[in-house]
This record gives sequence, C-alpha cells and structure tokens, in this order.
Amino acid sequence: MFEKTTVDENYVRIPRDKLFNFVVEVFKRLDVPGIKVGAVNVHPEIKVVKESPVFAVIDGDEALGQVAGYKGMSMAIEKAKSVGVGIVGVRNSNHYGIAGYYAYMAAKEELVGISMTTSRPLVAHTGAMEKFMGTSPISVAAPVDGDHPFLLDMATSVVPSGKVEVYRRKNKPVPGEWAISTETGEVIYDPNDILSPKGTILPLGGLGEITGGHKGYGLSAVVDILAGILNGATWSRHVGGTSDKHSDVGHFFMAIDPGAFGDKEEFKRNMKKFIDELRNAKKHPKFNRIWVHGEKGFLTYEARMKLGVPIYKKVLEEMNTIAEELGVEKLP
Repeated sequence: MFEKTTVDENYVRIPRDKLFNFVVEVFKRLDVPGIKVGAVNVHPEIKVVKESPVFAVIDGDEALGQVAGYKGMSMAIEKAKSVGVGIVGVRNSNHYGIAGYYAYMAAKEELVGISMTTSRPLVAHTGAMEKFMGTSPISVAAPVDGDHPFLLDMATSVVPSGKVEVYRRKNKPVPGEWAISTETGEVIYDPNDILSPKGTILPLGGLGEITGGHKGYGLSAVVDILAGILNGATWSRHVGGTSDKHSDVGHFFMAIDPGAFGDKEEFKRNMKKFIDELRNAKKHPKFNRIWVHGEKGFLTYEARMKLGVPIYKKVLEEMNTIAEELGVEKLP
C-alpha cells in the first residue's frame, strides 16, 4: 500500500519492517489518508539541525513518523556506540507507530534504549474534563543474557487509544473506568463516545489523586517536555493527527551503552538475574504467572509468525477499502 502512495522507495521498507516485526491487534489506516491530503511528506528532506558527539536535533520535514523515528534512533545508537550515550530529538514529524520498536532497536544492539513521543490530544489531565494531553507513550528496553530483552512500552494514559479502538471495532463497551464525559465529567463506557468529542481518556492512575491519576498526568507532561518542547516541536493540545497538515509531532530517543558504565556482559547477566527474580517472586493466588515487560509481546509475535495474524472484520474492510482506492489486491 505504501508503494502505491508515492512514498519514496528508500523509506517504504521502514514502516513495512515495523509491521513485520511488531504484529499488533489493530491495523490503523496506515497513514494513507494523511498522505492523500498532503499532511505527510512522501519525499522529505530530513535534516540534522544541530549536532554534537552526544546529541542531535532532527527536522523530520513532515515525513512519515516511522521514517523520522528510525533515523532518530539510528543516530542515537551510533552515538552511544561511539561515546557511550546518544540523545536525539525529532521535530516536525508525524505519528511514529509503536514506541517499543525504537527502544527495541537499541536493545538488539546490546544497548539500553529509551523512546517517547508526543501525540494528539485524547486525554484529560487531573482536574480537567477535555481532550488536552496525548496518550504520550514511553518505552524502555534493555538487553538480557539468554532471554528476550526487557521491553516496557506504555501509554501514560489508563489505556492507549488503540485499546479503545479495539472495543469500538468489537461493538462492545470498554471494561473499566477508562474515560469520562467532556460534558458531565462522569465515567463513560461507550467506545464511540470516548473517541468522539463527547469523551476523553483518563491519565494513568485514573480519575483524581487518590488512585494516582496525577502521576500519569505528570509522566505525560514529561513526555511533552522531552519529546516536544525541548526539540522545538509542539505539545499536548497543539499536536495534530496524521491527517492534519503540520501535525508537528516530536520524538525523543536515547541509547546508552552499558559498557560505558562497567562490564557489558555483567550487566546482561545481572539483567537475567533480575528478570528471573521478578518471575519467581511469591505469586498472588489470583494470577497464573508473573510476567515481565515485553514477554507477552514476544510470545505473541512468535505465535503469530507460526499461526498467522488475526484481523478483525472491520479492520479487514477498512484495509480493503484502501486497497481498492490504491488499486492494490485486496486481502481475502
């Protein structure tokens, strides 16, 4: 599909690689609408605005977020290998997909990776009842000796918007207190209302300070500072969606070489000990097992590579609509 949208052939492989390596529950509309209306630059001139041996700032020229993001983390990895740490900020980009993909890029190179991005307003911060902040994802990955990397990939909201979208596609109410009405402030469960101007997702921790909602709000603000304001990108309520012209999404990437702090192999061995200790802690009777961040995703990926990828009927219909528009063969 990307090949049919006039995206530069040098960049097509990057989102395709992401789709292959991180199989997700919901296929969004692949940024095609943004490309069609000119909101996404298919022939970007991505420029390094400022650089030192340790850091860089990149202007994404409104490229696909996957393209600008891949460039950003690749530079951070190169710098970490050279001087021990690399920090790269990206501005003037678009939605970059899965935060964990970029952190995982670093972990595959035996580095610690950190990735975060600004995103369009979908979340009410503590005390508010309007879509103001983004779901502002954060991901941290670290290599582990003889095991999958540790891979935290989390929204700073109660749930990512994609999870609400899953329930919308299933025509089912969301199962928890994930969102409130922008009119009354009361908890709502209809995913259609949540994703419309009628509703707004809550920050991680939920409604109010008793359950820690102010902490999710604070984490989201940190993402806006590091991935947005620091890079000269926009933040929270000013961030556009994929189909909006000049969405000015900002990203933050960091790669750290454990070898700069000590013995890299010892770090990986200690990570393995840490992971095993987490798994083998005294288990709560209501849980079948104790999971480590990233473990479910890697196991799901392995299963999907063997058994195939389940796609919801509505998602299939949307993808085939795009395929028809672009003259691409439909999925069966």
